[in-house]
Amino acid sequence: MGPVRAQDTIVHIGGYTAEAGGRAEGIVAARRDPVSGELTPLGTVAVTPSPSFLVRHPASPVLYAVNELAEGQLSAFRVARDGGLDLVGVRPTGGAEPCHLAVAPDGRHLFVANYGGGSVAVFPLDGDGVPGERSDLVRHEGHGADPQRQERAHCHMVSPDPDGGPLLAVDLGTDSVYRYDLDPASGRLVPRAPRLRTPAGSGPRHLARHPDGRRCWLVGELDGTVTGYDLTADGLHQRIRVDASGRVGHVQPSEVAVGPDGRFLYVANRGVGTVAVFAVTGAAPELVAEVDTGGEWPRHFALAGGHLYVADERADMIRILRVDPDTGVPEPVGEPVPVASPTCVRP
Repeated sequence: MGPVRAQDTIVHIGGYTAEAGGRAEGIVAARRDPVSGELTPLGTVAVTPSPSFLVRHPASPVLYAVNELAEGQLSAFRVARDGGLDLVGVRPTGGAEPCHLAVAPDGRHLFVANYGGGSVAVFPLDGDGVPGERSDLVRHEGHGADPQRQERAHCHMVSPDPDGGPLLAVDLGTDSVYRYDLDPASGRLVPRAPRLRTPAGSGPRHLARHPDGRRCWLVGELDGTVTGYDLTADGLHQRIRVDASGRVGHVQPSEVAVGPDGRFLYVANRGVGTVAVFAVTGAAPELVAEVDTGGEWPRHFALAGGHLYVADERADMIRILRVDPDTGVPEPVGEPVPVASPTCVRP
C-alpha cells in the first residue's frame, strides 16, 4: 500500500465476493483527498467473505462488517493509520444473510439486521470495541403482500437513536418498522409498542433520521416511494409519501440520507441509476434534482466533506460527485473509480 498523506483520510469499501456471486475479494481501502474528493484505491486490505455492509466504532479504531452468508457472521477489524485491517473477532449473527449493522451511540453494543433470518442480533462490545458473544436475537414473524419478496420477515436495517431513544428495525418482509429498548445490563431488546405498519407491499428498506431528531424518511424498495414520518415517544406517524424518482422505468430505492445541514434528502435509485435530491425544509419533500450516476445499480452512497460517493454494485465502480453547498445538487467529477462488486462505501 502507498503512503497516506497527512491531509488524506481512509475510505473502506465492502462488496460481494464469490460466495454471493460477486467479484470482490474482501474489503478494499482507498485514500480520500478531502479537497478534491479524489479516491485512490490501495487494494484489498481484508480477505473476508461478502462484507456487504460496513460501520465504524464511534470512538475506537475498529471497523465492523457483516458477512452476508447463509450462516451469517460479524467480523471486527482493528484499523491501522494506513487503512490496513487486522481481524480481532468473528461472531455468528444467528441468522442468514446479514445485510446491515450499526453501533449504539455509546459504543457499548452493536446491532445486526439478518435479512434472510428476519431477525435482529445484539452484541456487547468491550472497551476496545471487540464484540463478545451475542446477547440477544429477536426474530420477526409474518409476511407481506408480495409473495416473492415478502414471503417471510426480512430485516433490512437497524437504526439506533443518537439521543438514546428506541432502536428502529426496518423489516422489508413484514412491511414494518419495529421499536426496541435496549436493556444495557443484559444486552437484550425489549419491544416497544406499537410497531409501525407501512403501506402494504411497500417493502421498507432503509431510513434516514433528520438531525433535529423529530423526523425521518423511509424508502420503499418494492413500491419506489419515500415516506416522511414524525418521530415521537409513542411511535412513528406518517406525514407525506412521494415517489422516489421522477424517471420512467424500474425504480428500486436503496440508500437514503439527510445532508449534514438538514436541508436536503438524498435517495439512490437502482434500475434508473440515479440519485434523487429532495428539499425537506417544507411540509413535503420537494424533488429539486435527479442526477445520473453513470451506472444502473447504485446500492449505497456516503456523504463526506462536500462529496458524495456512490457504490454501483453492477457497474463495478465508485462514482464521486461534488455537492453544491447552496443547491444541494451533486455533480459527477472525474472518472469512476474501478472497484469490484461494491455494496458499501464507508468514509
